[in-house]
Amino acid sequence: MTEHTKREDLDSELEDLVSSSDTGARKPKGATGKILVSIAALWSLFQLWIASPLPYLVGFGVFNSTQSRSIHLAFAVFLGFMAFPAFKRSPRDRVPIADWILALVATFCAAYLFIFYTDLASRPGRPTSLDVVVGIVGLVMLLEATRRALGPPLMIVALVFIVYSLAGPYMPGILAHRGVSFESLVNHQWLTTQGVFGIALGVSTSFVFLFVLFGSLLDKAGAGNYFIKVAFSMLGHYRGGPAKAAVVASGLTGLISGSSIANVVTTGTFTIPMMKKLGYRPRFAGAVEVASSDDGQIMPPVMGAAAFLMVEFLRINYLAREKRGLRFGTAGSINNGSRLTGMRLIMSAIQHYGRYE
Repeated sequence: MTEHTKREDLDSELEDLVSSSDTGARKPKGATGKILVSIAALWSLFQLWIASPLPYLVGFGVFNSTQSRSIHLAFAVFLGFMAFPAFKRSPRDRVPIADWILALVATFCAAYLFIFYTDLASRPGRPTSLDVVVGIVGLVMLLEATRRALGPPLMIVALVFIVYSLAGPYMPGILAHRGVSFESLVNHQWLTTQGVFGIALGVSTSFVFLFVLFGSLLDKAGAGNYFIKVAFSMLGHYRGGPAKAAVVASGLTGLISGSSIANVVTTGTFTIPMMKKLGYRPRFAGAVEVASSDDGQIMPPVMGAAAFLMVEFLRINYLAREKRGLRFGTAGSINNGSRLTGMRLIMSAIQHYGRYE
C-alpha cells in the first residue's frame, strides 16, 4: 500500500469519525441523499430569510417567534431522524422506512404550533385531546432524536425531570412539591413558549444556527488550514511551539467547527506528529491536542450558544461575560512542561507550513 493510499484511507476514517459524531453517520445515496441536502439547504435559506429585513420589506413571510421556533425544530428533528441511525447496526447507506415515518411524524408534531398557531392562541391553557396526543408524541420523538444525535445522557436527564414533575407529591422531604397533571405537563412543555419552545430554542433559532452556518462556510472555504498556518507562524519558533500552536489553532478552528472532535481531526493530524518529532511523549502530545480542542468549544458557535443563553437568563452584558471565558491555563502548562523537560526549540522551517520533515 502506497503512502498516498494510506493517507486517503486515514482521511476517510477521520471524516467518518467526525460525521458519526457531528453530522450523522448515514451517507445515503441517490434520491434520498438529494432530499437530505435539499432539506438542509431549505433550512439554511429559511434561517437567512427570518434573520434578514426582507420579510418586512416585501410584506411576506413574516413569522413571530413561536412560529419561527416551530419551523426551526421541524427541520431539526426531520434531519435528526434521517441522518442519525437508531442503532450501531442500523444501515448507513440508506434510510429505513421506519425512520422515514418517524421523521415525518416528528416534523408534524414540531410544526403543529406553526400550522395551528391561530387556533392555539385563541384558547391558551385549554388543550384539546388532539393537542395532548401531539404533545406526547412530540416529546417522545424529541427525546429519541436527542438520543440519536447526542447519546443517552441528555435524554436521561430530561426523562428524570419529567418524572420528577409528575411524582412531586410522592417525593421525600424538600424534594416534594404539588406536582402537575399529565395534561398540564404536556401543555406546558409542548404548547407554550415556556417548555421546548422556550428561550433555549429561541436562541438557537435567532443566533446559533447563523453562527454554525457561517462557520461551515468558512470551513469549506479552507479557513481551518489557514488558522493552522497562522498559529504556527505566530508560535512555531518558541519553546514548545507545536503544542502552543495546537492551543491557538484549536481555538481558532473552534470558531468555525464548534466540535472538539473536528478540532482534533483538523489540527491534531499535523500538531501531534510534530510534537512527537520534537521529543514530546505521545501521551503528552495527545493530551495537549485533546485539551486544546476541548477548550476550542468555548469559542462561538458552541460557547456562543451558552453565552447567549446566559445573557438571556442573567441579563448581563455579552462582552463582560466573554472576558471571563479566556483561558491561559493550557498554554501555561505547556510552557512549564517544555522547560522542565528541556524541550528544544522548533526549527525555523516550521514557520512555513508543511515544510518540516
